[in-house]
Amino acid sequence: MPTQSAPSKKAKPRDPIAVGDRDAAVNRAASHNYFLTDRFEAGVALRGTEVKSIREGKANLKDSYGLVKDGECFLLNAHIGPFSHGNVENHEATRTRKLLLHKEELRKLAARTREKGLTLIPTRLYFRRGKVKCELALAKGKQDWDKRESERSREADREAKAAIARGQRR
Repeated sequence: MPTQSAPSKKAKPRDPIAVGDRDAAVNRAASHNYFLTDRFEAGVALRGTEVKSIREGKANLKDSYGLVKDGECFLLNAHIGPFSHGNVENHEATRTRKLLLHKEELRKLAARTREKGLTLIPTRLYFRRGKVKCELALAKGKQDWDKRESERSREADREAKAAIARGQRR
């Protein structure tokens, strides 16, 4: 009698955020409110429940910013919601988190943020090889007329693409 093998289970697809295929959190308001220049990748010192919350997609970078102080870099006002299966030991949602950077990068950021009008803005949170990373950008604030100019140029690009698409359809 031939032996029959058990029917193979189809592998459940991994969460795209956890694998690193998709960003866990994106600060979309950053490019609207600031001119973004240099970008840096930093690790984030987190607690276990914070990592699990980020995997669930409960992170928000909207009002957050970076601060270089005493040779260390910190992420302030980043909101990471409480873990759904957490307990009394759950983390505080908007606590100050330490950013992990190389000393040379820290020196460069400290010098650049001392310049008038430059600040550190986190643009996205994502996973790389199982670790949470934060992309920081040096930013200079936009005036209202800068924002209107950006919107005008975006609208012009959109109309040009639509015109090209219409021309190709004919």
